[in-house]
Amino acid sequence: MKAVLLAGGYGKRLKPLTENLPKPMLEVSGKPILVWQVEWLKKLGVKEFIVCAGYLREKIIEVIGSGSRLGVKIGYSVEDEPLGTGGALKNGEHLLRFDKQFIVVNGDILTTLNPFRMLDLLDGSIACIALTKLPSPYGIVVFDEHTYLVKRFAEKPQLTNYINAGVYVFSSEIFKYLPEQGDLEKHTFPLLVERKAIRAFPYDDAEWISIDSHKDLEEAQRVVRRFAEA
Repeated sequence: MKAVLLAGGYGKRLKPLTENLPKPMLEVSGKPILVWQVEWLKKLGVKEFIVCAGYLREKIIEVIGSGSRLGVKIGYSVEDEPLGTGGALKNGEHLLRFDKQFIVVNGDILTTLNPFRMLDLLDGSIACIALTKLPSPYGIVVFDEHTYLVKRFAEKPQLTNYINAGVYVFSSEIFKYLPEQGDLEKHTFPLLVERKAIRAFPYDDAEWISIDSHKDLEEAQRVVRRFAEA
C-alpha cells in the first residue's frame, strides 16, 4: 500500500524557520519531520510514497530524493500554486490510478499510531480518518467544589474530545469528491458525511502531535523518542 505525504504548506506560524525551509523539512531531534514520517510508515510495511510538494519543493527533493537512502521508493506530485490538502491529493491522482486503497498523512504531524488498523472500517466506505484525544494546551487544577481546596495539579492532560489526527485511509473513490483547489476538511469530508461514506477510528494508545508552533517542535521530541523505542 502506498502512502501520500501532504507536504505543500507554507508553515507561516513557524517563521523565520520556514522562510528557507518548508515546514515538513524542519528538524526534530536531528531529522526532518518528513524523514520521521517515512521511517514510521516504513516500519509498518509501507515501501512506496508520494510526496505532494509545493512551497520550496526543491528543498524536499534535495534531501529526500528518490527515497533510496531511506530504503523506500518516493515519487512527487508538484503544485505550482497552493491547492489545499484536497487539491494537492487530486493533483496526484495520476500516480494512484492503480491503487484501490492508500494512506494519506498531513506533512506536519508526528505519531506512533498504526493506520493499517483502519482498513477494516474502510470496507463499504470511501474514507476512514484517525482520531486522537485533544490534548489540553495548559496544565489544569483539580479542586473540591465545596471547600475550594486544591486536590492536585495535572500537567496538560488529554481531554475527552477527539480531534482529526491528520492520518487517513482512502479508497480510490475519494477522487470523485476532491476539489481542484481546496481542503479535505472543508470540501471533501462534509460531502462524505452526507453520503454516510466516512468512518472514524479512535486511537487512545498512540503518541501524536501536530507541529504548528516553535513550542510544538520542542514537544515533538517526546513522540520521536517513543517511536525510536518501539
